[in-house]
Amino acid sequence: MSGNLPAINETDPRRIVQGIRDLFFGRSNAVGSFTLAAGTTSTVVVATNCGSGSNITLRPKTANAAAALATTFITDANIGFGVFTVTHANTATLDRTFGYSIQG
Repeated sequence: MSGNLPAINETDPRRIVQGIRDLFFGRSNAVGSFTLAAGTTSTVVVATNCGSGSNITLRPKTANAAAALATTFITDANIGFGVFTVTHANTATLDRTFGYSIQG
């Protein structure tokens, strides 16, 4: 995760401005990574910035994740408050690692 998150009661203008600048330059705490579970067809990801109306973008971080991208997806029904579930093919591959970003 990246980005400066000023506290709700922050009074130092420099910290507040730095938080705004971080957002302007694309930093966000609504990012993370996960590895698809082997031997199953779904993987649950805990993501505190996630909500039922969120859009989640996946980016493969390994070659095996790139190969699995065509059969890896998240439906609207599988996005909830603080969690989303990824549906994927059932394989024994252990290194299908994805990065994700959340909007909304």
